[in-house]
Amino acid sequence: MESASENFAIDRLFGLSGKTALVTGGTSGLGLHMAKGLLQNGVKVMIASRSEDKCAQALETLTPFGDIDAVAADVTKQEARAKLITAVEARFGSLDILVNNAGANWGAPLKEYPDAGFAKVMDTNLNAVFALTRDLVPALARAATTDSPSRIVNIGSMDGIHVPIVQRVPTFAYSASKAALHHLTKALAVELGAQHITANAIAPGFFESKMTDHVFEHYLSDIEDDCPLHRVGRPEEIVGILVYLASRAGSYTNGTVIPVDGGTSISKGKREWTL
Repeated sequence: MESASENFAIDRLFGLSGKTALVTGGTSGLGLHMAKGLLQNGVKVMIASRSEDKCAQALETLTPFGDIDAVAADVTKQEARAKLITAVEARFGSLDILVNNAGANWGAPLKEYPDAGFAKVMDTNLNAVFALTRDLVPALARAATTDSPSRIVNIGSMDGIHVPIVQRVPTFAYSASKAALHHLTKALAVELGAQHITANAIAPGFFESKMTDHVFEHYLSDIEDDCPLHRVGRPEEIVGILVYLASRAGSYTNGTVIPVDGGTSISKGKREWTL
């Protein structure tokens, strides 16, 4: 007789129906795609964004796909994080999946790079992730079991793995913050494993989003040449990794950083434009 642990059906391995999730930065770009993907797989989702207007627009987009709610909250502000955590606990009681996706970037030459810009990026991409995750551990722990851990999924970047040059303008704080986020993910994995909470990071390459509009407009052919697959990413390629990490199939994956960049972070590419 086949044991439950030897049932490798797709629904058992990857099914997420009935789980709960919070996606920060979930009103646009990859965050919106991830929220939609979770909804389409039966997850009850709450998204967060600084803008009430963006929350309303995202709700209109996402409502046809499932159980969705939105909270306008700037995760870099303590009061806003407290509001968000209260909303999560009131709506769900416990939390199965936390997706830390909210992010910021700043590009400028070294001698012109402002302290305020560096601090803003680090605050959004690293400090806020730590603070929100720390304060949501009780909600994550309430949902966690040995067989079904709660999941923290941090959205890092391939720029935290290699030094980006294709956009021509240095993004010192972004690269530093994402590299730090990757290592924070590993530290959280070690710290929270005993509470049956896993922590992993996804390191996307170039995907279409507001953050990449400028570089796509000016350097898309260079970006494609720099990637061994000679293209940019597609939404399902991020959603698929998220679904894996959030599912039974990913329950023993802990402390990893998964690049989803077509191999860009390990390739020198053509880079003829650097000559």
